[in-house]
Amino acid sequence: MQFDEQFLQEMGLSAMPEEQKQAFLDYVQEELEVRIGERISKGLTEVQLNEFDMITDPAEAAKWLEKNRPDYREIVTRTIEEMKAEIRANRDKLI
Repeated sequence: MQFDEQFLQEMGLSAMPEEQKQAFLDYVQEELEVRIGERISKGLTEVQLNEFDMITDPAEAAKWLEKNRPDYREIVTRTIEEMKAEIRANRDKLI
């Protein structure tokens, strides 16, 4: 997913001050990574978590997740949609 001006427009945040946009986009990306990581890790053993932490190649990580956490795409999609809903609900506070 791209976190850029188009994302801000989709969220109704194109009026956000320019100096705040990049910091907000960085925050959204980091927060999503944390939330997705927490949700995916809940279904894994300690051994699996350690194994996953050793993977550095994104393609290998995706392949590993397909095998060990086949629902990871659903988790990612659901988490992104929840985050978008939160942003939309708080749009007025963010501008």
